[in-house]
Amino acid sequence: MGPGDLENILRLLPPSAGRNVLVGLTAPDDAGVFRLSDEVALVQTVDFFTPVVDDPYRFGQIAAANALSDIYAMGGRPLTAMNIVCFPCASGLDLLAEILSGGQAKVTEAGAELLGGHTIEDAEPKFGLAVTGIVHPERICISTGARPGDALLLSKPLGTGILATALKGGIIEERDMEDAIHSMCALNAAAAEVALQAGATAVTDVTGFGFLGHLAEMLVQKNLSCRVDVSRVPLFSRAREAAEMGLVPAGTARNREFLGDRVRLDGVDGITADLLFDAQTSGGLLFAVPPERAEAAASALTLAGTPAAAIVGEFLERGEYDILVT
Repeated sequence: MGPGDLENILRLLPPSAGRNVLVGLTAPDDAGVFRLSDEVALVQTVDFFTPVVDDPYRFGQIAAANALSDIYAMGGRPLTAMNIVCFPCASGLDLLAEILSGGQAKVTEAGAELLGGHTIEDAEPKFGLAVTGIVHPERICISTGARPGDALLLSKPLGTGILATALKGGIIEERDMEDAIHSMCALNAAAAEVALQAGATAVTDVTGFGFLGHLAEMLVQKNLSCRVDVSRVPLFSRAREAAEMGLVPAGTARNREFLGDRVRLDGVDGITADLLFDAQTSGGLLFAVPPERAEAAASALTLAGTPAAAIVGEFLERGEYDILVT
C-alpha cells in the first residue's frame, strides 16, 4: 500500500490514548512501543510480502530480516517472532519448508525465539513475521528526533525494488543482483549498535516508502529540512542499469507522487530520482548523528560489515523544501 493510502486510512482510526503507549498511531515510526515498567518496554512490529527473489530459503531470510529491522530501528532487541504465511499448497510444501527455514535462521541469528505463527492457503505466496522485542523506555530511538546540523547516514545501498522488478521480468538473474540479495539478507543489528554508540538523535529503516519517503518521515513534527548529496548515496551495482530500462515498480511511482513538491531535485536526472524514491525491501538504517560524530560512525559502520555505508546529507533549519537533493 502506498504512503498516501496509508495516511488516509490512519486518519480514520482513533489515536492510542493509554499512558503506557510510548509510540503508537500519533506519529510515523517503525514499530509500536508499550511500557511494561520503568525499565522495560515492549517493541512490536509486523511485516510480510510476496517473494522478491526466486530462491525460497533466501526469500525467507530476506522477509525475516526485513521484519526484524523495525525492532533494531527503535533501538530494541528482538525477543520472539511469529510466522505469517500465505501459501498455495499445490506449489509443494517442500518450498514452504525452505521459506520457513530461511526465516528461522535469521530469527536465531538475531538471538530471538520463533514461537509459532499462522498459515492460510492463498494463490500467491507471502511470508513475514510478527516480532516482539524490548527496549528501555528512556532509550527508544524514534524517527523524528534529528536536530539542525546533524549528519544523515545510510547503512545500505539503494535499488532493491528496481532490481527485484528486473528479476521478476526475466531481465536479470539472481546472480546479477547478488550484492543486493546479500544485503537484504543481512540483519541491521550491527548498524543499530553503531547508531546507538554514536548517540543517534533519530533512526528509521529504509523500506517500502523509499529513501526519500522515509527521510520525509524523519522531518514530520519537526521544523527541519534536509539537504542530500546525491553523489554520496550508495547504489547496488546494476540498479542504475535496470532503472534505465524502465524497470521501476509501481510502489516507486506512488512514493514520488505522494511526496510531490516537498522534495526539490536540483540537477538530478530522472533515473537517479527513481532510485531515490525506489521502494526498498530490507533496506539499511537511516539515522541522524551529531556532526562531530559522523565520520567516526561511518567508519564504525564499515568495520561492522556495511562497507557501502555513507554520510549522505545534513539536517537544516526549515527551508522552502522539506528535502533538497543536489
